[in-house]
Amino acid sequence: MQVILKEDVVNLGFKDDIVTVKDGYGRNYLLPQGKAVIVTESAKKVLAENLKQRAHKLAKIKEDAEALAAKLEGVSLTIGAKTSSTGTIFGSVTNIQISEALEKLGHQVDRKVISIKEAVKEVGQYKAIARLHKEVTVEIPFEVVSE
Repeated sequence: MQVILKEDVVNLGFKDDIVTVKDGYGRNYLLPQGKAVIVTESAKKVLAENLKQRAHKLAKIKEDAEALAAKLEGVSLTIGAKTSSTGTIFGSVTNIQISEALEKLGHQVDRKVISIKEAVKEVGQYKAIARLHKEVTVEIPFEVVSE
């Protein structure tokens, strides 16, 4: 089943993308939640017209994302966590803590766009990836230290 996304869906696509999904996922989740519409000829024409009208606005959004990525390029975070005597963290470091640490430095980054590939359960050096725009990603190195 092909659908047009009405909003960004994590691990699927961005707003106004045409994606292929399994029938059950489309019928039971995306369509009832209002996150997508089924692809038809008229829906494609409406999408093309909307994209044409919003091209300038989308260019501005991408430009802002690139500017934020340039600011985040040199940023290195240090996140404190409670640890055991062996260096194992009680709990784990998540994208929420990285977002809060960036906010303290004056960078407003939504936690939903930050992803960490491996589970952070020990003291050490790690990397997070922030997808600021469909074409703009930035890697944020961070260090987890014991409090």
